[in-house]
Amino acid sequence: MRQKAKHPQLSILEADLQNLTGLRLDRVRTREESAYWNGLIDKYHYLGYKPLPGVQVRYLIRWDGGDLGAIGFFAAAWKVGVRDRWIGWDALTREKGLRMIVNNARFLVLPNIWVKNLASRVLSLCARRIRVDFLETYKYEPVLFETFVEKGRHSGVCYRAANWLYLGDTKGRGKLDRCHRQGVPVKAVFVYPLVRNFRRSLAEVAR
Repeated sequence: MRQKAKHPQLSILEADLQNLTGLRLDRVRTREESAYWNGLIDKYHYLGYKPLPGVQVRYLIRWDGGDLGAIGFFAAAWKVGVRDRWIGWDALTREKGLRMIVNNARFLVLPNIWVKNLASRVLSLCARRIRVDFLETYKYEPVLFETFVEKGRHSGVCYRAANWLYLGDTKGRGKLDRCHRQGVPVKAVFVYPLVRNFRRSLAEVAR
């Protein structure tokens, strides 16, 4: 049974980003922190909480005044047409190198937080932090971020502001689709290289 998490009492925070002293990412490590992260996502994120398989690194977004949200990075999507064409790898290379990509599958800024540019700043903090935390836990360093933004619900403006690259859209078909009919929402695909020579790194892993 999933442990029930306590949630903060939400009161409106409207501030300038530079006034958020101690802005940081606190990595989720304990069972209590995990339950709290899960609870925040379940209550406030439109996708809710569900266990995601494979590697994962999760953070609570905080400042000296309290909690601001939650963000999590998980195993990359198995097959994404626009991403795979942009990287330029074949099926075998993708299979061997996919672990070097991590998926920002959940990103939540609490609904009471009104701070311009906070989301893009958090993404920048994650880019500087994620390789260290993956090396600590999984003994390797990823080279590329990816994420999928549901069109019609979000514009992806925070990813663009953090210099993520828009590659195109998904086809709107789930992984079990065999009839080529749209069954899931179309999503915009964004990526962010974590190292300058990420394609070479992907190729070297696949050898």
